[in-house]
Amino acid sequence: MSFESAVFCALSLMILWGGFGICLRIAMKKQKQDN
Repeated sequence: MSFESAVFCALSLMILWGGFGICLRIAMKKQKQDN
């Protein structure tokens, strides 16, 4: 695997993980509002 593709994989993983974290935060806020 070349350096460029490795960097691209790392960036896409970080973006995916960041989006997952934002979704989790929104879900937590909604749960708190329901309770």
